[in-house]
Amino acid sequence: MTERVQVSVTDGIARVELTRPEARNAVDLPMCHELREAFESLDDDVRVVLLSGRGPVFCAGADLKERTGKDAAWVRRRRVASFAAYAAIEQCRVPVVALVQGAVVGSGGEITLAADFALAASGTVFRFPEPHWGTVGATQRLQRAIGKRRAKELLFTNRALGAEEAADLGVVTRVVPADALAAAGDETAASIAKAPPLAISLTKRAVDLGSETDLDRGIRIELAAIEQCLADGGWRDGVARFTAGNGEPR
Repeated sequence: MTERVQVSVTDGIARVELTRPEARNAVDLPMCHELREAFESLDDDVRVVLLSGRGPVFCAGADLKERTGKDAAWVRRRRVASFAAYAAIEQCRVPVVALVQGAVVGSGGEITLAADFALAASGTVFRFPEPHWGTVGATQRLQRAIGKRRAKELLFTNRALGAEEAADLGVVTRVVPADALAAAGDETAASIAKAPPLAISLTKRAVDLGSETDLDRGIRIELAAIEQCLADGGWRDGVARFTAGNGEPR
């Protein structure tokens, strides 16, 4: 069986790629397992992850063909495996940036939303058609990204969501020309990798935990993160770089 997910690491930047282009990178059970393993086994020297799909389509959703002849128990296990894969992306200790292009359908949208943020090639189209496939999905991350009413509209209607509108709604953070997506990803990853890894990791955790509570508790979360930075001592290097660069991080 061929690999569905490939991982490479260079200079602290991990590239996790969906490599099933012959099936438009549709997600099947082996891909779920491989995607989860890819994120759970990243080395400690990784600073940032670029998550992409090989070929013209980022991910055409779940591979419904594999469910032919399966019973409800199998489908339930398959869905649990997909949830575990999305969670592994979301819980990654370092920033994860999705680079999406072409069609991003169903599970592809879940993968995109599990990343910390996403860049999209112009012409990218999102759809969340789960109810139209007779199932339920994308009901949680989508509404947290764009709001309950907008999520319902997209799920109920299976309406195509273009790249620019996806950026307006916050599904992606930036739209770039299709031939510039890889370069934009590399530039973004290099920028993140320059920052002290502990500060980035604690910032990610503080934002994620703070989003689940009120401002008062959120400030306490940030203070706890600051205490960890102070205990580490790396903040002194940041001050030195700031001073040497006349206020500009280098």
